[in-house]
Amino acid sequence: MVALSSSAAGLPADGFVVFAKEDCPTCQMVAPVLRTLARTEAPLRVYSQDDPAFPADLDVVDDSALEQSFRLDVETVPTLIRIEAGREVARTVGWDRAEWERVTGLRGLGEGLPGFQPGCGSKSRDPGVYEHLVARFGDPGLGARRITLGDWDDEAEACFDRGWTDGLPVVAPTDARILRMLGGTTRKPGEVVGLIPPNLAPCTVEKVAINAVMAGCKPEYLPVVLAALEAALEPAFTMHGLLCTTCFSGPVIVVNGPIARAIGMNWGVNALGQGNRANMTIGRALQLIIRNVGGGRPGEIDRATIGWPGKISCCFAEDETDPSWQPLAVARGIAAGKSAVTLFQGYGVQACMDQRSRAPEELTRSLALSLAAVAHPKLAEATAAMLILSPEHYAIFRSAGWDRARIEEELHAASMRPGKDLIVGAQGIGEGISPKLADQMVPKFWRGGLLIVRAGGPAGLWSGILAGWPGTRVRDQTHPVTREIRP
Repeated sequence: MVALSSSAAGLPADGFVVFAKEDCPTCQMVAPVLRTLARTEAPLRVYSQDDPAFPADLDVVDDSALEQSFRLDVETVPTLIRIEAGREVARTVGWDRAEWERVTGLRGLGEGLPGFQPGCGSKSRDPGVYEHLVARFGDPGLGARRITLGDWDDEAEACFDRGWTDGLPVVAPTDARILRMLGGTTRKPGEVVGLIPPNLAPCTVEKVAINAVMAGCKPEYLPVVLAALEAALEPAFTMHGLLCTTCFSGPVIVVNGPIARAIGMNWGVNALGQGNRANMTIGRALQLIIRNVGGGRPGEIDRATIGWPGKISCCFAEDETDPSWQPLAVARGIAAGKSAVTLFQGYGVQACMDQRSRAPEELTRSLALSLAAVAHPKLAEATAAMLILSPEHYAIFRSAGWDRARIEEELHAASMRPGKDLIVGAQGIGEGISPKLADQMVPKFWRGGLLIVRAGGPAGLWSGILAGWPGTRVRDQTHPVTREIRP
């Protein structure tokens, strides 16, 4: 029993209120019952959600704006409410003769009608509608500063003018869109996720949702965005250093687990390219948070000499269609069957186009030769790298019985090179490693410095390489981070 809102203007102090819509078979069916109620001494007020002329010959109020349906929390039509002294004392939904008789106190209602028939969904609960009603008639409970635009202002241009974009148009973050986005997580809007570099500004779940809206995310992507942000804020990821580097690098997001399939992520054809909404917008949301909350703008704290397009978004899922393959997240400590993100400080993509090698040993040497070019062919243990193993290259390893551990071990061995070929000045090139290593066999990457991910389409004997940020050479202080995704 609740007191009715004073905003529910026109409601009788005593009597019956019915919410209905013409486009509902049950509402059509009970129209004669409503006429019976109208002939009693108790006042009857019908709120129509779609046709103010329905039902005919009754006191009908146009509720096509759905304000009263929202304020009285109507979920189903027809809804019958009994009011006494301005308070709701009873309610029933759909058509159930016994319930209607209980609420009205009348017997013999709806003679000739079936005893029960379910109703239809209220228009106030249609997809995408409820959040608009909360924003318009309720208390959204949002804490972010509101920007009011003029009637003739263009939303997209206003976002450009305020510097909120990455160079592409963004979706205007209206209250309704933010509320809808927040529906994608169980976390509270006011929860602080962390301090966003470079300005170390506090970022709430609400602000994450705002930027996810601007990026074009769906609500079901929000848990992935939140996990990616939390991974980026881990001290070991060194987001501040990655942001202000003069190198090309930015966050690369790899998604593992059931959520990748659930939200329709791409791990197949063109996995690192355009065309998939989840892939493109999740990575973009992270970058917009860094820009709009933390103040990380190119030309200011972002000092990349050249940069790369992946700084707008580089996000994809790993191909887990082969149950014998150990996913990246599992290899990095996440329990099998869980969803997780791995953030890698990277850039690229460099191709290894080997269409002739058919033995795993041949392909290993070929991939190692391509990996040698990461950062510079004469630099060793200078950075990490991510090898994106295509299905056709992977099939060569799989047919030989090689698993992730074997591939990693063989690549590590194949990438060893004589130090004398890599030292400063060797081959007439100034770049190189310390002369102290001239008599040693030197690995291209330290143990764990090469991450292998399966992705790509089924046609094409070539794999991809994402080079890592040179800052990861201080690997006890900065390295890729893997984090489980939670609702």
